[in-house]
Amino acid sequence: MNSRVPALRVHAANAAPVRADGDFVLYWMIAARRTHANFALERALEHARALGKPLVVFEPLRVGYRWASDRLHRFVIDGMTDHAPRFAAAGITYLPYVEPHEGAGSGLLAALAARACVVVTDEYPCFFLPAMVTAAARRCPVRLEQIDGNGLLPLRAAQRGYDRAFDFRRHLQKTLVPHLAETPLPDPLASLHTSPLPRLAALPAAVAKFASPVEALLAGDAAAMAALPIDHAVTPVPYRGGEVAGRARVQEFVARRLARYTERNHPDADAASGLSPYLHFGHVSAHEVFAALTDHEDWSPERVSARVTAQARGFWGMSEAAEAFFDELVTWREVSLNTAFFRVDYDRYDGLPGWARATLEAHANDPRPYTYALPALEAAHTHDPIWNAAQRELVREGRIHNYLRMLWGKKVLEWSATPREAFDTLVHLNNKYAVDGRDPSSYAGIAWVLGRYDRPWPERAIYGVVRTMSSDSTRKKVTLDRYLARFR
Repeated sequence: MNSRVPALRVHAANAAPVRADGDFVLYWMIAARRTHANFALERALEHARALGKPLVVFEPLRVGYRWASDRLHRFVIDGMTDHAPRFAAAGITYLPYVEPHEGAGSGLLAALAARACVVVTDEYPCFFLPAMVTAAARRCPVRLEQIDGNGLLPLRAAQRGYDRAFDFRRHLQKTLVPHLAETPLPDPLASLHTSPLPRLAALPAAVAKFASPVEALLAGDAAAMAALPIDHAVTPVPYRGGEVAGRARVQEFVARRLARYTERNHPDADAASGLSPYLHFGHVSAHEVFAALTDHEDWSPERVSARVTAQARGFWGMSEAAEAFFDELVTWREVSLNTAFFRVDYDRYDGLPGWARATLEAHANDPRPYTYALPALEAAHTHDPIWNAAQRELVREGRIHNYLRMLWGKKVLEWSATPREAFDTLVHLNNKYAVDGRDPSSYAGIAWVLGRYDRPWPERAIYGVVRTMSSDSTRKKVTLDRYLARFR
């Protein structure tokens, strides 16, 4: 089969064959939850065309994972609400499914795969998804392909994990440009309006027994959400999820905020992109963001420097603000993907660099001026008004301003009885409340607080040679009066 999807992004998760006599091609949508710029959807459509079969898109949402809440469910369901009319207009069978109770969906994928020609799914190197796909691949009677649509650099292009952002940036500057030309179709469904696939008459009869409140949830039925066995105390955020909102956010950022992105460290500047929740849930792709950025900059690869510097500015031939954002989008986001892909301990304290653990543990018995238990931290009951404001932003809006997120983490390290306890506390608070939690970037940010990707600094109490941050210096460096008033 001829394919536009780069071979480096296609990985067979099992050794089963493609079955030509199946009833349909199945796309199991679990991470790239979008209908635009989606290599996995594109690959599934290619299989369907080659086999002359209908396409079924199965988008499930479990309840039995840690930190499941109204906040996370609502964000994903917003995306399902966007997908339903898009797939219907394209003549594709779309099966959104929300588990009514833990384990209720067990067997649904198997029931679909039993009649499929091939199963295509998303590759995502974080949280419970890798283990889930591995388990499914062992039982799948047909070929199961994972498609990497995570970043501009394919996960397997690096061939190894990188311990320092500086080294990874150097690797990107040497290797990324050819991959930038390998882009997904902006709208893989567009061709179906003129060249439709066969339509599926009916789903397998075995699917009928898997009841779901998904229709009520898509309609916004509060009672249906309240009936789910998830954390209802973590309420939805005041902004919508889904690819419609995500794509609008991309355009709004590039048009209105990008020019002042160099001021992003100032909470009062309102210059942050706000894209991380949409990137996390796959409602927008890094390729879409990159396309919007390069269109705005009228950029082409010919503007790239011939000299590899590994510096964050000056290599790509963009404006200062655009290069600052591009470094966040590619270097920092994708080094976290790289770590999650190549390290099984990316999400654990023991995965920190040896030098960082050694210095933190050498100072583990240093006196702490303040210590706070998890309930006090969760409730933002500390002596520090800046930290409290950051925690309130996390609880209310599911995010923390980028610069204050670093201070937020450093203070938890300083106020915890041990560095291991600090790591666990940060993971819990972030994954419970942040819409972009449970993500390689989130784990990387937490690990950075304790030394990952960084270098040794002058030795201090508690921190050892891990970099310190203080609220006093933060107040001097950035403007945050309006921010503090908002989250008082």
